[in-house]
Formats: sequence, structure tokens, C-alpha cells
Amino acid sequence: MHVVIVGAGIIGLSTAWKLRCRGVGVTIVDPDPAMGASHAAAGMLAPAAEVVWGQSPLYPLMRASADLYPGFAADLAAASGHELGYSSAETFVCAGDRADLASLRELVDLQTTAGFDVSLITGSRARELEPSLAPGVCGAVMIPGDHSIDPRRVTGALLAVLRDDIVRVRVDALITEAGQTLGVELEDGTRLRADQVVVAAGSACNDISGVPPLPLRQVWGEVIRLRAPQALAPLLTRTIRGLVKARPVYIVPRLDGELVLGATSREDGRSGTNAGGVHQLLRDAERLAPAILEAEITDITTRARPGSPDDVPIIGRIDPGCVISTGFFRHGILLAPLGAELSADLVCERAPQSGPPGVLTVVGPERFHSSTTIRQPAGSHP
Repeated sequence: MHVVIVGAGIIGLSTAWKLRCRGVGVTIVDPDPAMGASHAAAGMLAPAAEVVWGQSPLYPLMRASADLYPGFAADLAAASGHELGYSSAETFVCAGDRADLASLRELVDLQTTAGFDVSLITGSRARELEPSLAPGVCGAVMIPGDHSIDPRRVTGALLAVLRDDIVRVRVDALITEAGQTLGVELEDGTRLRADQVVVAAGSACNDISGVPPLPLRQVWGEVIRLRAPQALAPLLTRTIRGLVKARPVYIVPRLDGELVLGATSREDGRSGTNAGGVHQLLRDAERLAPAILEAEITDITTRARPGSPDDVPIIGRIDPGCVISTGFFRHGILLAPLGAELSADLVCERAPQSGPPGVLTVVGPERFHSSTTIRQPAGSHP
């Protein structure tokens, strides 16, 4: 079997690698590999901290993918010889004031009900463990199971193991015949035939002729990378997430001393970096860790995350020759191992080996009642 994968973000690359590990030949097509949303992402592996009201279908998906991550990371590191920046340090979710603390108490109840190991600690206890936290931090949720990884290192490792199979050209259209995808047509007119095609082009999926219209939205956001002066390093040792006047913010420390600050969220269609967003991130981060203003800004990245109407990924078969995998929103890094497994299972016509029962129904495109349909592989159980 030979599979063409459209899109070389972390989802497309992980899917290609998973298929390669199963002995399937792959060609990945993307004009600018690993430079989309994956390039901006902070890399929080945070199934508990990402629990929010009204998104219960996401909880088991995030937990299942987090469980896959240690093996995924170890195998990729061994195959590529690359260090992935994986950190098992716990996460704190901090409250900027008393009103934010009340919101955190409600969040703890929801996380506990969802089965996650979390505990609420005082602000003074949080500062004992992370001395750079501000005096105004009045409480924190400690989450030992939420970790982090460096997405740029992950995609770099994936590119290293897949480099001979990457075509750096844009895909214009699917090649179809009698309702079945047979390959892709590139912008230069080249046609690539395939036994199967996986479309994992993020929010650009709807720009490809022949892909059924998908209910995707572009959620833009700014992410700032900084480096603290040597005298203050390490500024933080844990991922610090927080609520500041009900606005979410996070600071992810890397093992090499880098700090990743994010992330704004807007759907205004503007691809440029928003000055107000950068100001907001720095202002809110200062409320949690004042010394961050002593750090040097090394990079500001603005990218669009592909969101679905319910913020659950869209993974499924749209015809006998094509699988779609998109709509991961802000969870693309965390859900990459599970998304890759599910897409590879669909391509290979195997029942899902990972994820909760009925996972293909949860993520299937048919849930939006569009013209898009999904065909379950033989032996699968919705």
C-alpha cells in the first residue's frame, strides 16, 4: 500500500510515521512542513488542565492520548536520535485574584468528577515550590499528571525520519473517479496516485478542491518565546497556567531555559501579530510571575489553529480512498499520538486499537449532519 498525506504539521507527520512503522509506504505533501500551528504550539500535555465545561467528549480522548505519549516519545526519540524536550514536571494552574480562585475551585470539582488527580493548594505553598510566583497568586491547582514537550523538537524529529518522503509543493485538488479518491493534484500540475489519501492540512483542508466542505474555523493566537537572564534561571521549573481576571494564560519552561508564553485566541481573520494580544500576554504573565519582564523576547509567532464547532477533532473516512484528520484546535500536540493511531487504523481498515469505546463516532465528520460521510472499517465498533 502507498499513502499520500496532505499536510506536514504534527498530525500529518505523526500519521505518516505511524503508517511507516506499519510497513506502509508514504509520501507527505506540504509546501512548508511543520511551520503552521505546530510551529507556534507550546506543547502542554495537559489532559486535566484542558478540562472545560461543556466539552466532556474531549476528556477521554485527551486522557487516552496522554497515556500514549511516553511510548510515542520514546519510540520517536530512538528512531530519530533527537531529544524531544519532554518534561515530566507537574503543572500549576494559578489564580490571579480571589474571583479567579473561585473559578479554580469550580474547575477542581469538574476535573475531579472527570477522574483526574488534582489538588488545590494555597498561594503561599505554590510560592514555596515556585519562588518566582507573584505575591498576589492566592491559590493554585496542582496537577502531577500534566506534563510538556517541545513541539518544534517533535516535528524536527519527525521530519528527520521522514525527510526522504516529503514533497514541498501545495496540493490543489483530490483526484477522484466514481466517488473514490485516487490521488492528489499538485499546484504545478503533477499528479500523485495513491491507494489511500489522508488529508491533514489543518484549516487549509477546505482550500483543497474535492474535499467536502468541513465546518472548520481559524482561531488565531500569539505565542511569545523568551529567555530569562542567567541570574534568574531557571525562572520556573513547572508549567504555570493561570486565570487573570478570568483570562487564561500560560508559561511553559523548557529544559534549555526557554519560556513559552501564550496564548491569545481570536477569530477575526487577521493573520498578522496583534499588538494588543502581545500586550495582554505580557501583562497577565507579569501578574503571575513578575520577573518574566526581565526576560528577553526571542520570538513572537502568530498562527491559526483549526477548530471544529464542538472543539473535537474531525477524523473519518470521506470516501473509499480518502481519510480526513483535522479540527484539533488547541489540542493538536496532545492528541497527535491518538489522532495518528486512528487515522492509520482507518487507512489499514482495522478496528481502533486506542481511545475510548465508540471513538470513531465521537470524532467522525458525520456528527455535523453534513454531506460528509464516514465508512467504518471492517470489524470496527462505533
